Amino acid sequence: MRRVHRVELPARVSAYLVRKQLATAETANVENTWRSARQTEAMGAVVRTLQVMAGARERCMYCVDSHGSDIDHFWPKGTYPGRAFEWPNLLLCCTECGRFKGNRFPLSANGGPMLVDPSAEDPWESLDFDPDTGNFTPRYDATSGSPSARGEQTVHILQLDRREGMSEGYRRTYLRLANCVREALLTAGPIDAAQLTGNLRQADDHGLMGWCFGPVGARIQPFDELRRRYLPVWTACAAAAR
Repeated sequence: MRRVHRVELPARVSAYLVRKQLATAETANVENTWRSARQTEAMGAVVRTLQVMAGARERCMYCVDSHGSDIDHFWPKGTYPGRAFEWPNLLLCCTECGRFKGNRFPLSANGGPMLVDPSAEDPWESLDFDPDTGNFTPRYDATSGSPSARGEQTVHILQLDRREGMSEGYRRTYLRLANCVREALLTAGPIDAAQLTGNLRQADDHGLMGWCFGPVGARIQPFDELRRRYLPVWTACAAAAR
């Protein structure tokens, strides 16, 4: 999972969503309203914008492994129809993540979502990664002395620890990133930070740079060696990962 940076919609498309949002407040069947709206050119522009946000390969914003095939409502529209046309509530999702998530959307005691929203936060604040298996785990919360509750719910709902094909893809991406750093460390002379960050971005199919150059990845090889020997280069890579 990677941090997705939300962009602004064209003014006419944004205005369309506002109109539909107001109209949805007066309808009893949000599903019919949504299906009808999905056929419009404005919603086509919404999909294209989400695809741009997802990157060149248009990956699912939850798993970053499969092709994002449809719009998902982070706050499910069936339960929260008032959010059906809110731009910040729309994500690009693959079929498998959409099936796992469905209308499952647990809330915390104060009413906040327990599922990580990759377009509103850094997922690696709640999630961790096992480079040996390619699986996600909840990140350890030093404040509570236990795994992140939001990380646990996200892993459980999206089954990020039991999807073998996805895990293998993440594991291979991790190996490519590690090899990029190892090759740079073997280079005679100073490391070109711009070239290394470019190579890492090219190799990063799954948004793992954020983990490799975060608090956990920074403690393991070869990322730890890069940080100790070439701190400015490591800092540049960490900035590129955000």
